[in-house]
Amino acid sequence: MASAALLERGAVVNRRLAEDPADRAEPVGRVDRVGRVAHLSLDDLAALRENLQEQRLFRQEQLQQIEAAPLTGDPAEQRAAALSEVRAKLTASARMVLHDVEAALRRMAEGGYGVCHLCRGPIDRDRLTVVPQARYCARCQQVRESRQ
Repeated sequence: MASAALLERGAVVNRRLAEDPADRAEPVGRVDRVGRVAHLSLDDLAALRENLQEQRLFRQEQLQQIEAAPLTGDPAEQRAAALSEVRAKLTASARMVLHDVEAALRRMAEGGYGVCHLCRGPIDRDRLTVVPQARYCARCQQVRESRQ
């Protein structure tokens, strides 16, 4: 039952990511005197902050549920090993996303949110709407992925 609530919360987060931000103020697209990206309006930042906070809560609850879920008493060692491996991968993934979300919230609080970590240019608002914890602009992300 708790996993159904967790899935529903995840669906709400995903729906908010897909919402059309057309009713918000237009981005300015420049860096201000203290180095903050001004291409995001205050409404954009508020919506992205709320989304990041919801994602943080979702990942924290996900981790709690994964850790609290009892291992099955199945005598078949292969099944128990496979379940353990899946849980370990889910836990690692949730922790990684939680770390990225918390880092994005810190950047937001410090005024560096929306700036690419490689080229120092602005990260497109549409990209941040889809991946609010993004650290790289689309071009730099493609370069990073092509090197891996």
